[in-house]
Amino acid sequence: MYASCEEVFRPDIAGKPVVVLSNNDGCVIAQNKLAKESLDIFMARPWFEIEDAARKLGTVVFSSNYELYANMSNRFASILSRFSPRMEKYSIDETFLEMTGIKVKFSKYGQTIKQTVKDSTGLPICVGFGYSKTLAKLANHCAKKQTHWNGVCDLTSLSDPELDAIMAELPVSKVWGVGRRLEARLNKLGVHTVLRLKNADPKRIRDEFGVLLERTVRELNGEVWIEMEDELPEAKQVMSSRSFGVRASTIEDLTQAVAFHAGIAAERMRSKGLFANGVYVFAQNSPHDQAEFYPGQISVGFPAPTNSTPKITQTALWLLKKIYRPGIYYQKCGVMLLDTLPGGLLQNDMFGFSDNDPKSQALMAVMDKINQKYAKGTITTAAEGGEKPWQMRRSFKSPNYTGDWADLLKVK
Repeated sequence: MYASCEEVFRPDIAGKPVVVLSNNDGCVIAQNKLAKESLDIFMARPWFEIEDAARKLGTVVFSSNYELYANMSNRFASILSRFSPRMEKYSIDETFLEMTGIKVKFSKYGQTIKQTVKDSTGLPICVGFGYSKTLAKLANHCAKKQTHWNGVCDLTSLSDPELDAIMAELPVSKVWGVGRRLEARLNKLGVHTVLRLKNADPKRIRDEFGVLLERTVRELNGEVWIEMEDELPEAKQVMSSRSFGVRASTIEDLTQAVAFHAGIAAERMRSKGLFANGVYVFAQNSPHDQAEFYPGQISVGFPAPTNSTPKITQTALWLLKKIYRPGIYYQKCGVMLLDTLPGGLLQNDMFGFSDNDPKSQALMAVMDKINQKYAKGTITTAAEGGEKPWQMRRSFKSPNYTGDWADLLKVK
């Protein structure tokens, strides 16, 4: 999906291998089809190992542009919402639609969905239909990997023998939720294909592997055990953390970094209407350094829940001073806001720490609106400083075409 987002705004790279790198341009985390076919790239393979070979093939490389990908994902989801009254956004590049009661020919409907998303966003997608989430995921895999489906696979239109024939050709690892370790355990019991798992005794599966895999078996048989979720449960923690582009060793650099992450975490929390009961701060060097690994970490509870960036930042920096050790080349730090709860559940605070008051909320609202209107970081706390040499390295980052006026695509 990351590679597809980059290709949307760069028609000049059509027909070339494309890869997207992780934080600090360390590893390959996404690639287009041509890159997969041309290069020996597995997920999270270090970029330096294949850089020379990739350059010789004319590979186009990008640093991760998370702002762009998130915006494109939201556009993608908004288009899909037109085709069903009920939608669950499962991840940045996957969405479930409820098709119950929609009386159409699914294969044709899927082609309409696919073409509408392509026309509206430029993103190529595949569509899978099934009687359960697990079968829909399996159908999507078939649509993606088997060209005769033309990007849309409707398993609901197949007879039982036809469906079994498809499942007999697919390894059990293609089932949603079956990872490498689980696949190895299933293989030891003779379960090598999707069909074999489908035909397994659900009770025995539950005894051997637990209730989650039992549900998967039942879903492969067309039963609905994994329901649609209209709203995802609110996270109890909100975190901001990144590796440094350049190692940080001074308290001044760490202060800027921790203040930066405190501000990001607080803004994310406010966007969900939440308040935090505590804050956790960590700073560490790399466990692969020759020097002894130092995992500095500490947390503290607030006297009352807060969503105020200044108060969260002040507390985070107080904690940083307690874990900081001179002489360590820190590779990463972060801030996590703990035990969050909605604003409607707040209790009054007689000591004045709580920020559930009009003045504080108005201040934070203005700060968020300015940062949303112009760009993130337009208004920050002074503790974040100006220049940030420790920030994540993204040497090949593309413009934020959809989120910054200055980065709008220019057509000559």
